[in-house]
Amino acid sequence: MQHIIHTENPDSKKVRIIADLLDRGGVIVYPTDTVYALGCSIQNKRAIEKLAKLKGIKLKKANFSIVFNDLSQLSDFAKHIDRPTYKILNKNLPGPFTFILEATSKIPKLFDSTKKTIGIRIPDNNLVREIVKELGHPIVTTSIHDEDEIIEYSTDPNIIAGNWENKVDAIVDGGYGNNVPSTVVDLSEGTIEILRQGIGELNQ
Repeated sequence: MQHIIHTENPDSKKVRIIADLLDRGGVIVYPTDTVYALGCSIQNKRAIEKLAKLKGIKLKKANFSIVFNDLSQLSDFAKHIDRPTYKILNKNLPGPFTFILEATSKIPKLFDSTKKTIGIRIPDNNLVREIVKELGHPIVTTSIHDEDEIIEYSTDPNIIAGNWENKVDAIVDGGYGNNVPSTVVDLSEGTIEILRQGIGELNQ
């Protein structure tokens, strides 16, 4: 169940195993450059529905983000990316940011909602980007919150494994994670608005 993969130089065979699992509709726990997260293939609606169920929410109310390995597929899911917006994305990604952009018509269909925006991430974590690259398309993601009243995010992969091994299809152990989330930056209105200051300091 638990796959231990070195973050900087990931084992290509293990990356392929995880990508194949995602391609078949699996849901995984994996490390990012911030906190640990749940993820599934963006091309599997049933897996996205399972992700919402694991979070205990209805899909149409889910606030999921999309993880890319680079900016090349961004226009399939976000529109009106002008030059200034692209420059900000290019300066800060990969990095610990979630950028809110205007969504294409694909997004409401994916999430059974009227969502007009979408959060996008390219984590500064080579392991994650290699998994997404091997998969060939982005993954839908949401952070894992701890049930502890004091600690919001778990950092210990062994504790995370104990909490999630019977709920997901695989746990990717990339070592200890951070307990500070990404910085959320809204670019959807043509301005820069920081909705949540996390670990990332925006380079404008």
